[in-house]
Amino acid sequence: MAKGLLTTYVLWAVGGPAGLHHLYLGRDSHALLWMLTLGGGGLGWLWEFWKLPSFVAQANRAQGQRQSSGGGTPPVSPIRFAAQMIVGIYFGLVALISLSFMASFYIVGLPLAVGLGVLLVAAVGNQTSDFKNTLGAAFLTSPIFYGRPIAILPISLVASITAQKHRRYKASNVSETLSVRLYRLGLAYLAFTGPLAYSALCNTAATLSYVAETLDSFLSWFSFFPLLGRLMESVLLLPYRAWRLLVGDRGFSSSYFQEWEKLYEFVRSFQDEKRQLAYQVLGLLEGATNEEIHQRYRELVKIWHPDHNPHQTEEAQRHFLEIQAAYEALSPPRKLRGF
Repeated sequence: MAKGLLTTYVLWAVGGPAGLHHLYLGRDSHALLWMLTLGGGGLGWLWEFWKLPSFVAQANRAQGQRQSSGGGTPPVSPIRFAAQMIVGIYFGLVALISLSFMASFYIVGLPLAVGLGVLLVAAVGNQTSDFKNTLGAAFLTSPIFYGRPIAILPISLVASITAQKHRRYKASNVSETLSVRLYRLGLAYLAFTGPLAYSALCNTAATLSYVAETLDSFLSWFSFFPLLGRLMESVLLLPYRAWRLLVGDRGFSSSYFQEWEKLYEFVRSFQDEKRQLAYQVLGLLEGATNEEIHQRYRELVKIWHPDHNPHQTEEAQRHFLEIQAAYEALSPPRKLRGF
């Protein structure tokens, strides 16, 4: 049955951020993407206003034929590539917050989450990419940055490049009933939101700590590039500042954005407390140079290495891990050359 443009616009206006119009048009991957990102943060939903006629025309094309534009390989799309990068990072951050307790998280959980985010964007519309190659690239990149939250960035970059390299048009598929499609979308939505909801409801304190750790790692990395660091801080406070600009200090929902600013301030204070504790662990005064930090770290590692303390292994292991964490907190963001 042909899809109507008016119906599409109505669904876009009523439930666009939840992907209702994409579900109506049979664009299930796009619908799932909008469900998980609330319409691309609202920006993607608004931008689609001018794209809906082309979406409807695409949905009304004859079934059983491959949809192409004059060739076997779709043209390169910088917008799709950027979206793959952003969604891959987003999926990685969510996994870092909700699944980092896993023993093999940085080897299995993180590359899988980032790779699936990239593949989800790659499957939007009439295009797709190679599943094995994209996930393989993510899994091969992950060990290089093992144990570092910043690994999300290179994994997403490599997976996005691989997905673009192996892009292709979707083959024609037999139409499925709405119940089957909803069942599949529901399972995918629960797989994404279930661990996050469990962490937030059943382990709230640890979840806040993971959020602070994650934001702390990214802010610390971007501090190596001052301009990017200030840009990231502006992005974190953008919802709050936009609301202040539109309605001023008072408003029905202003408390939400005040809480947003409190979260940001909590992350900043978390960074300061983390550095102060690190100085205490290493027995240094604040403002110590990198050479002093490195020298003190080597001295303490020699003293508390578990191999050097066979009669007090547990205590040595605890001190050794504290020293490692303190050194990591005080070292320059790009300490990868010592990896």
